[in-house]
Amino acid sequence: MLTPLRNSLVERTGRERARILCDDGTFKELLGPFDEMESPHLVQQGIVPQSDDGVIIAKGKLNGQQILVISIEGNFQGGGIGEVSGAKIAGALELALKDNKAGMSIYPIFIFDTGGVRLQEANYGLLSIAEIGSAIVELRTFVPVIGIIPGKIGAFGGMSITAGLCSALIMTREGRLGLNGPEVIEQEAGIRELDSMDRLKIWNSIGGKQRVAAGFAEIIMEDDAQMIMDAILSIIKKGIKMTPKSSQVKRYLTFLGLVEPSLPLSPEEVIKLWGQTEDSFSIDQQTLQKDEKHIKSEGSKRTSRGGKWFHLLTNEADNTGEIPSVLCADSFIGNKPTRFLAIVPNEINRFPRARSGEFGLEEGWMLAKHIREAIEEDQHGEKRAIVAIVDVPGQAYGYREELLGIHQACAAAVDAYASARLAGHPIIGFIPGKAISGAFLSHGLQANRLLALDDEGVNVHVMSKQSAARITQRSLAELEEATKKVPAMAYDIQSFKKIGSLFELITKVNANNPGNEDRQVIIKKIMNAIEDIENNPRDLSNRLTLSDDAKPHGRSASILVRQRLEEQWD
Repeated sequence: MLTPLRNSLVERTGRERARILCDDGTFKELLGPFDEMESPHLVQQGIVPQSDDGVIIAKGKLNGQQILVISIEGNFQGGGIGEVSGAKIAGALELALKDNKAGMSIYPIFIFDTGGVRLQEANYGLLSIAEIGSAIVELRTFVPVIGIIPGKIGAFGGMSITAGLCSALIMTREGRLGLNGPEVIEQEAGIRELDSMDRLKIWNSIGGKQRVAAGFAEIIMEDDAQMIMDAILSIIKKGIKMTPKSSQVKRYLTFLGLVEPSLPLSPEEVIKLWGQTEDSFSIDQQTLQKDEKHIKSEGSKRTSRGGKWFHLLTNEADNTGEIPSVLCADSFIGNKPTRFLAIVPNEINRFPRARSGEFGLEEGWMLAKHIREAIEEDQHGEKRAIVAIVDVPGQAYGYREELLGIHQACAAAVDAYASARLAGHPIIGFIPGKAISGAFLSHGLQANRLLALDDEGVNVHVMSKQSAARITQRSLAELEEATKKVPAMAYDIQSFKKIGSLFELITKVNANNPGNEDRQVIIKKIMNAIEDIENNPRDLSNRLTLSDDAKPHGRSASILVRQRLEEQWD
């Protein structure tokens, strides 16, 4: 007698996973395979596209409740998010938001099986993930947004930040959750930091059981579809009463304050430290700050572009940042009160992997703290503008960072910026230096408007060229050739402008050693951006319509996907 197959999610395809969550007869796929919404960028690189671009969008019912299921197919391009697949997710969430605003509850359910941004489409993926994050933050005020990480690939890269924004996460033991994949950490930090072939260590550090025990997911569940559906219904029943992890700033800062980075850290120790925060959320300022002299001496070096522009634009206002690597000051843009924020290098950073200006654990949570303070202080008065000065070479790559949830630190910053923007704070992203990967997603890409300097030192991308070559199994020369066909793969700011993301690309400014004349130029540009923001919606939809010169290589596929989704929605 044959043993029947267990009711597994892990062993199913992305479409089967979406279908099994829906009550019989209610599954309706939107922009399915027969609609042939393929990526327009893969064929140019000799890659066979897929007719649904690796993302399944379906409406249905679960126990009578209206649901929107977003299921990522890990078997296509490693579940990577490109322009079409990203637009399908963002567009569906935007339509669900519209329904919820109209009083028609529909519950979004993500099924993650993804390595993050599809490197063959690079910056298209970054922009899409920013829009996905924005929609989740707004949707959570109406209904819980539920994430499931069943297994196979897991949730990595920018999509791990998306998972960190969810109201609640359900994981199986086979699931994995982390910002930087093991191969990327090995490439960027060396095999002594993490051996990507040590599968047992990896699962014990970022697998489902560990993530739930250490506070980075809510429910650990057997790989059984019915049990997972029951867990989903339990979250729906709780409604919006849950406090999302990405807004629990005090608790996670307390958690990091308990860590001594100079000592070895095991998964078991992380669970123990997390448990100690359950009843006490006071930040150990001495642990985080070291002492005031270090803050002043480190901040005064101003060796990075971000640091130079911070001090120039704030007109030497007092830095109130609580750690040396996060600068915060309140000043004015014209008559508009403005909070300026920057991430800068700090050679005594508690976490060594973030000493060269990388976006690390404390950087994410402290940035979120400064933004949320502004939201709270301004809730009954004028909303100050917030200027994110973006000069970040990427996120911190390290085993300790993954163990302590750097994806969640990034999600905290994304959540804070998006919440501030939706609350009416004009958010400007000013890019005088590098804007790379999860660091840019966390610090800059939630802005209402993006300004950048036209300078060869200003770069935007998903990861370093060396890591991109390793992950895509290409040579550096082959990568360079591909950028000629797909501008979103290039690193230079001119190519980024071509995909229609910048409010303005600013010329004739000294990017590296700016003076007072340069300051006046940027102040005026920021004032123009704030004025434009105040006359337009608070979401990120302006990026789909920016500048005529972006149209030849712009986001036409992103616009078309949204149009087709809306036609099929009802």
